[in-house]
Amino acid sequence: MYLLLVHLSFIGIKCGSMQSAIRFFLFCVFFVVGLFGLGLSILSDELVSYYQSRQDLKAVETTNDKLRSLNEDYDVLLEQLRDDPNLLERVARITLGFGQEDSEAVYPKARPEELAAARAALTKQIEQSSEEVRLPKWLNRLKEPRRRIGLFMAGAAVILVAFIFFGPTRKNLKIQPQN
Repeated sequence: MYLLLVHLSFIGIKCGSMQSAIRFFLFCVFFVVGLFGLGLSILSDELVSYYQSRQDLKAVETTNDKLRSLNEDYDVLLEQLRDDPNLLERVARITLGFGQEDSEAVYPKARPEELAAARAALTKQIEQSSEEVRLPKWLNRLKEPRRRIGLFMAGAAVILVAFIFFGPTRKNLKIQPQN
């Protein structure tokens, strides 16, 4: 920012011509683009960790919401059990599979093979949902060291171009003699 103010004092204030204003505008554009490239190449690791933290936060919030929902369901169930003691007997009969009263009703029982298949399907689903962090494509490319170095060099080159071609001209520089 200091460089821009110094540049403004050399060009913008002392020369009021349109050419100086255009030079200053182009200097600012080139300087900002170069600075953005430099900053992006330097901060790419921080951006990756930022995206990972955001995804971890979303996963934790989702888990917390599921736990809140389960707690609410259990609270409702406990309230129903307090209100109707016969409900416990009916739930135990269905859940645990003993003491069926109706001889014509079908009460399915899960076999160990079916339970193992269901468990395998659930673990596969959980593993798929906890995949690696999904980063934007541009950030995946920027993680590569050669691209990061290239962006750094390009940013530095654009800043140099800004100073060389759009910097203050010699006629605008007034060198004061030292006493």
